[in-house]
Amino acid sequence: RETFIHLCNPHLEKMEEDILYHFALGTGTHDLPALFGDVKFVCVGGSPSRMKAFITYIADELGLGSPGSEHPNICAGTDRYAMYKVGPVLSVSHGMGIPSISIMLHELIKLLHHAKCSNVTIIRIGTSGGIGLEPGSVVITRQSVDATFKPQFEQVILGKTVIRSTDLDEQLAKELMQCSKEINEFNTVIGNTMCTLDFYEGQGRLDGAICLYTEEEKLQYLREAFDSGVRNIEMESSVFAAMCNLSGVKAAVVCVTLLNRLKGDQISSSHDVLVEYQQRPQKLVGYFIKKRLGKV
Repeated sequence: RETFIHLCNPHLEKMEEDILYHFALGTGTHDLPALFGDVKFVCVGGSPSRMKAFITYIADELGLGSPGSEHPNICAGTDRYAMYKVGPVLSVSHGMGIPSISIMLHELIKLLHHAKCSNVTIIRIGTSGGIGLEPGSVVITRQSVDATFKPQFEQVILGKTVIRSTDLDEQLAKELMQCSKEINEFNTVIGNTMCTLDFYEGQGRLDGAICLYTEEEKLQYLREAFDSGVRNIEMESSVFAAMCNLSGVKAAVVCVTLLNRLKGDQISSSHDVLVEYQQRPQKLVGYFIKKRLGKV
């Protein structure tokens, strides 16, 4: 059964043309169904270079294109986001934080709708700070929670506070977990992910320019987070989950942990180790895509 993207905006039907400004694409200037109609998997992540590396990796894994071939940035007309495509896989950068990823998602969801894509799975792959996990562990998000550990995304719209659910697809999370067991290369857990509005104070760090709490208070907060089911912290998952839910898209968040926040705030691993860590979500999602396509 085909499931299409649901747009929660009746105003779009009245528009003769939809300009996806931050992608440098539009319904009047591009044949979006021809360009993107075959997309089944969308992987999003903060860094443009990481998403370029992912599309190169998945192209090799799927045997699409010649080894070492270049994949052009579809959004080269803008410096906001980068987008790459190979076969049924789209790879898009989203920057850092809720505002940046939400802008990207509004235009991505409209792009998939205009392209008449069906049965699309969207997965955020990224990095995070772990709680109670060894660095290099991968967390598949069950729920995204806010800084008070509530599974919700809160946004002020027209002066009123709107609260939206941040549950992620349970079956998809289990499927990804099974894929990790089959790979059997790194520790993977399913847990809650805390999404914050800030990298420093919002995550209880002691090393920012401003810090008016004690180390004991920080550790107490992080232990409370762990006890509530939180296993990692990042800055995008809540709005990602909320928007995918409203659009009827199956979604998942897969992040590697770069450090255990109970043991410190600064990332001390070597560059080579961090590069290998960052490849772990790519490996897991790449294996998942190959398995879905019957290539495992």
